[in-house]
Amino acid sequence: FIVVEYNEFEETGYRRGKMFGFSIFLNEELSEATFDYMEAMKNAGFTGIFTSIHIPEDDERHTLTRLKTLANFAKQNSMELVVDISGNALNRIGLSFNDVSPLLEWGVTGLRMDYGIDNETIAKLSHELIIALNASTISEKDLEELKTAHANFSNMEAWHNYYPRPETGLGTGDFKQQNQWLKANDFTVMTFVPGNKTFRGPLYEGLPTLEKHRGMNPFVAALEMEKLGNIDKIFIGDPEITEEVIQQFGAYQLDNTLIFRAESISKQSEFLKGQHSNRMDAARDAIRSAEARLRKPNEVLPMIVQERPMGSITIDNDLYERYAGEVQITKRDLPADEKVNVVGHVLAEYKPLIAYCRPGQKFEIIWED
Repeated sequence: FIVVEYNEFEETGYRRGKMFGFSIFLNEELSEATFDYMEAMKNAGFTGIFTSIHIPEDDERHTLTRLKTLANFAKQNSMELVVDISGNALNRIGLSFNDVSPLLEWGVTGLRMDYGIDNETIAKLSHELIIALNASTISEKDLEELKTAHANFSNMEAWHNYYPRPETGLGTGDFKQQNQWLKANDFTVMTFVPGNKTFRGPLYEGLPTLEKHRGMNPFVAALEMEKLGNIDKIFIGDPEITEEVIQQFGAYQLDNTLIFRAESISKQSEFLKGQHSNRMDAARDAIRSAEARLRKPNEVLPMIVQERPMGSITIDNDLYERYAGEVQITKRDLPADEKVNVVGHVLAEYKPLIAYCRPGQKFEIIWED
């Protein structure tokens, strides 16, 4: 795999410091495996947890105990925990909007208001904890009512839904337009991307906000969400992502890096080990290592000439004279060149990440076994 370090470029819409979170559902016991997963996500830099207590398929008899356990984990690890509720969900588990102090004591930091909760109640609760409103349905009328009820807008956020049924997720255009309006009204905006390991029932079709992200690598989807701009929090909708994707998120959040997987087709690929950075004068057609030619081997012998489809990893051979030793990753299909050796290829699932390697970004090439 290839690890590519990110720099921040305001003109692209990227912003550092976004919160990443994940979802834990209460339909099953919080097993040892669940805690291992939560630990792995915490260690990868995730700082938020989302759960729900009003999903019809869940057994309400166990919800309260499981919520307490999850909240305790969040509290012990200084993580945000937002709980999705509907009008009578709290009453069904023996709690009330009139006294949310037990939730705060356990470790719940916010409530996502779905349906059946009036704005006066929402305004009152906003003085005690984070309140997440439905990002797609909040209106000017709601804002006026909340202002009249003296809501604490510093605790108000706008959270998009996830969409379990295929073909019901949002389109990018409407999503961007709504987020612009939300940010103009000073809301923190949150959205979901799907998981890729354990999917939420009963449909098991992924839980994205945008329909285009259904079935996509969660990390790629998260990067696209960042690029769209006006988004502050990105959560995994489904119950679990793979270790490989956790590693991608961890490298990005903790070390400001991107991870690509790639296959080697030549022993010359060993030369690409170590740190590199994309040149500041970034090329249109390829990522160019700024350091490779400074530490090139004594000779780079020509290999069999091959075409360079997008995602090809190459080294310029001695026929390129002073360019010998240059390392590139192609951004688009390029023709065969006798002066360029193709030593590997980025795997198909990771090719979309190439577009995120901006000028000056560091990268490290490590080959998959």
